This record gives sequence, structure tokens and C-alpha cells, in this order.
Amino acid sequence: MTMFDTVLVANRGEIAVRVIRTLRAMGVRSVAVFSDADRDARHVREADTAVRLGPAPASESYLSVERLLEAARRTGAQAVHPGYGFLAENAAFAQACADAGLAFIGPPASAISLMGDKIRAKETVKAAGVPVVPGAADPELEEAARELGAPVLLKPSAGGGGKGMRLVRDLSTLTEEIAAARREARSSFGDDTLLVERWIDRPRHIEIQVLADAHGNVVHLGERECSLQRRHQKIIEEAPSVLLDEETRAAMGAAAVEAARSCGYVGAGTVEFIVPGVDPSSYYFMEMNTRLQVEHPVTELITGVDLVEWQLRVAAGEPLSFGQSDVRLTGHAIEARICAEDPARGFLPSGGTVLSLREPQGDGVRTDSGLSEGTEVSSLYDPMLSKVIVHAPDRATALRRLRAALADTVTLGVPTNAGFLRRLLAHPDVVAGDLDTGLVEREADGLVPEGVPDEVYAAAALLRQFPPGSGAPAGWTDPFDAGSGWRLGGRPAWTPRPFRVPGQDPVTMRVRGTSAEAELALGESAAEPTAAGVGEISAHHVSVRLDGLTHHFHRADSAEGTWLGRDGDAWHVLDHDPVASALSGAARGGADTLAAPMPGTVTVVKVAVGDEVEAGQSLLVVEAMKMEHVISAPHAGTVTELDVTPGNTVAMDQILAVVTPREES
Repeated sequence: MTMFDTVLVANRGEIAVRVIRTLRAMGVRSVAVFSDADRDARHVREADTAVRLGPAPASESYLSVERLLEAARRTGAQAVHPGYGFLAENAAFAQACADAGLAFIGPPASAISLMGDKIRAKETVKAAGVPVVPGAADPELEEAARELGAPVLLKPSAGGGGKGMRLVRDLSTLTEEIAAARREARSSFGDDTLLVERWIDRPRHIEIQVLADAHGNVVHLGERECSLQRRHQKIIEEAPSVLLDEETRAAMGAAAVEAARSCGYVGAGTVEFIVPGVDPSSYYFMEMNTRLQVEHPVTELITGVDLVEWQLRVAAGEPLSFGQSDVRLTGHAIEARICAEDPARGFLPSGGTVLSLREPQGDGVRTDSGLSEGTEVSSLYDPMLSKVIVHAPDRATALRRLRAALADTVTLGVPTNAGFLRRLLAHPDVVAGDLDTGLVEREADGLVPEGVPDEVYAAAALLRQFPPGSGAPAGWTDPFDAGSGWRLGGRPAWTPRPFRVPGQDPVTMRVRGTSAEAELALGESAAEPTAAGVGEISAHHVSVRLDGLTHHFHRADSAEGTWLGRDGDAWHVLDHDPVASALSGAARGGADTLAAPMPGTVTVVKVAVGDEVEAGQSLLVVEAMKMEHVISAPHAGTVTELDVTPGNTVAMDQILAVVTPREES
């Protein structure tokens, strides 16, 4: 068996960088592909060569089978690694690679097709003796749901990721819920076929990593606990699970191996189970992901197996060099997904340019990332930016190290969930291992701080008042130029510094005195001044003293203000002109204006100027990072201004429309 000389990576972002890293270690030449939006991306720079995919819309470039195959032909690639997402679980793409004489680094098209159909997948593994969640599929859907009894879960057969899933607790609404689920499934996957399953309250999501070669050998590499999810999307994963004992682990592993054998699986794959937390021995097959998983690093760290390397070896025809008895799980690993989203604004997708970046590495900490300073995070792709993973001798140490690593993670210029994840990992139920798939949704509000800490505004005010390099030169200095507010014959004058953080009300911080011994007061009117001062200040850091405490921040300047970050949290403190804001608000309708809640693309416009609308009526839809947000009328009235059309790209807080209220409302 001969290893490939050149492999094309049909993906982008952190997974492309991750695959390229292993290719480089194996001495295999890597080929990156890129859309115009990714021309300067990190995966393009790190590959041995890169191919532009053409002028198609950036979101579609990576989905063009013809262009990917042409890129492979032009560069002499012998194999294609699909990563995850995009075409990774597309049977037609796998078959097209085979037809073009390329090795698809994944399972055969037949296995992808079988396991991609949730109904056929359940029937297949059930026949192989794998326990499945009680349920049924079209056309007996409604009858089966009533027989199962509430609660039940409706799921699309053709796809996952939470799209089209609906939990029904009241069967009197079943008919309407089925109709809505069909619409969502048809819109997301082009197929409105549904299945219904018994809903398990407070379930745990546990998956088994399998690895199979083309010679009939199949092993499992233990489990991953993926119960910490938000909107059906995993955000924290760990291995092993604290729920399973050795007997249950072995039984679930054997079931996963049988599931892989039942579909003729080859390569790395994941068998997902739903597990009642009160009875882990009662586990049920959910689905099989026929690709590398986002959370694969935690398995790599506790087993010492490079899954990407073995994907390549298996695809090249090599047999597995180890058996089930050789697999050892050592220590504990936990992964956190860093996403471009703003917890303070309801976890809406965010975006922007990465102005300052710090990603922890070493000493049991690993970061898989596609970021670099200057990276433009747009609304075109999935919001996940990177993953921070730790490995430690035990779970308590791993939790502590991951919290520290997240506190040390800096992504200024793009709001992320790093601080939220750090607080989640300190939640008592998470520390105790008492997890379920609904925990994050129940506790999310308490893990998002209210407002902006005073020291953030203080740091911004001091930076504005005493910018870097503004120290007094040698010799005499005009006191009126010192920035201290000095005035003849009296105490220093206050200098007002108005600021605004997106999503928060504007505030004014008043400053007077010198950089070493300043006074601050929050608000426009008289207030008890607070002793403050600037400590260390550099291009990337600032420390300020406030009420006897010293606060350290990472910093980066933007055109509109300053980014300040610490412990995984970040704030974009914008300079605020209250006069200009008031005039703009009056001219555009003030509170009647509808602004974009996130950077994205306007996909639907349902009204025109002059239309009469009712309160709560859907007017526009903005889409970003695979998420739709409906913009509704704040009150009954008339659309007096409409600034966008379908296809327009909009920035966060950009004015979209104005609805002038009716007099009676």
C-alpha cells in the first residue's frame, strides 16, 4: 500500500488547518481551496498550494463538486479530504471522487447514503441488534406519535443540526407541529420526510468513535460526552463520560462497532446515542455521522491516536495496526467551541475583523483554529472559529485548565462566547458531572453578566484622556495641553467622555487629573469621584486602578473606539456623540427605526414603503451563519422608509426600515 503524495482539502477554517497539520507531519503535499472571501485565510497560507474555486458566491464555492474535482486534477491530487460540513456527508460527492479516480478520505458512498437517511439507518442497526429509540416514520407518523404518547420529538429524515426538529408535549397541537416540521425540513434539506421518536426528558448525548479499515477490522475508541448543547448544537465535549462504567462503555462500544459493520463502514465515524441520565444502561441509537467530528480532538488526546492520520492510512488501503484490546483511555480531555456570537445579545451571530489574537497552546492545552490577526469573520459561514482543548490526569484538573485557557483566549474585534463558556464550566452541575442536553438553555441567562463593568468604561476613558505616547516631554509643557483638565485658580475641570457599547445604553465617564492620579465620575451630573490611574499601557495591554483595585485588559483600537478584553469576555467601547445620535434618531424615526441585530444578508423583504403594518408583523428576514432572524414591526403603523432589498449585506445595527406609528397606537 502506497501513501498518497498529494491530498486536496475540500474545506476551510480550522478543520482545513487541522488536516493540513497532519498532512505536513506525514510528508504529504496539501492543496487548499478557497473562495474569494477566503483569499487571505490561514488555511490558504499554510497549505503547500492553493486553488481559487471561482467567482461563485462564497457560500457556494465549497459546494461545487465540479470545481473541487477540477482543482484536484490541476494539482495532481490523488485523494480528497472533505473535513466536516459542506460536502463531507454527501454521497454524490464521494461517488464523484471515486468516478474521477480520486480516493475519498471517508466511507464509501453507499454507507454515507444509508446512514444519511435516519429511517433506513435505524432499520439497519436495529436489524444488527443495536437498540434504537422507540418511534416510527412516514406515512404512519401521526398515528405512531399518538401511540407513543407525549412528549415526542419530530425529526427530519434527511438532515440534522437541529433544523426541523420539534418537541411536542401537547398532542392536541400535533397536526400543526407536523406541518411546521415538514416546512422546515423541506426548506433546509429539500426533503420533508419525517420520523417521530419518544422524547426522553433530561437526556444525555453520548457518542462512540469508531475506526474501520477495508479489511474487515472495526474498533471503537471510547465515548465522548456531548450533553452541553445550545439550540441542539454542541458547545462543550469531553472524554470519557463520567456517566459510564466499564461495563456500559464496553456494551455501547460493541453496539457502535455493530452499527458500523451493518453499513459496510470504512474510515473514522461516530455513532451517537441518547442515554437516560437515570439509567445509562438504557441507551438508544440516534444516528451515525459518517465523517470526522468537530470534537475528535478529545478522543485523540485520551487515546494517543491521530484520527486524521488513520483516515489517510485506511483510505490508502492500510489495515489497522491495533485491535480493541490495544485501546487505552488515559486521563480526561475537554473541548470548548469558540463561536462568533454575542451572548449579551441573545447569542446572535457576530462578525468583524480580528484585531488582536491570542490562542493558548502547550502544557496540556491545544487550540485548533483557522484564525489569524486580520481575518475577516463574515456572515457567510458557520460561526465556529476555533476550539480550545485540554488534557489532564483527571476531570477536575481538566476543567480548571480549560477555564484558565479560555480566560487566556483573546479574539478582539469579533464578539465570541469564550467568557460564557468559562462561566459554564464553573457551573456546579457541570463541575459535578450532572449534565443533560437542556442544562445550558435552562442556565444561560444566569451565565451572561448584566451590563458593562464600570472598570471597562474607566479604562476606555483613561485611554481617551491619556492615549499611549502622550506623556509629558522633557522641559516646560503648556498645562492647557496636559489633558489633566488644569485651569487657572481652581480645581481641574471635568472632561466628559461619552461611550456606547453595542446593545447597552450610552454612558458618560468624566475624567480629571493626571494619568497617575486621575479622578473618575460616572454620569453627566455631580457624582462622588473615584480615585483612578493608568498603570501599564502598551500596544496590546492596559491596566487601570479603580477604587484601589488594579484591572488588566487586552486592548485593540478600532476606527470607532476601543476593544477591551479579559477572562474571555470582550467589549467594544465606541465613542458616542449624543448630539449626532439624537439628530440621527429624530431624522430616522428614533425608536421607530428597525436595525439589523447582527451582520448578515437580507434574504426576505415582505413590505414596501407606504404599507400599513400591525404590531409584531414580520417585515424582513436577516440571515447570518446559517441562522435566520425575523425583523418584526415594533408597533402598528406605516412603513415610511425601507433601506434594503433581498441580497443586501448589512452591518450590525444598520438601519433597515422605519415604521411610523399610528396616532392611536
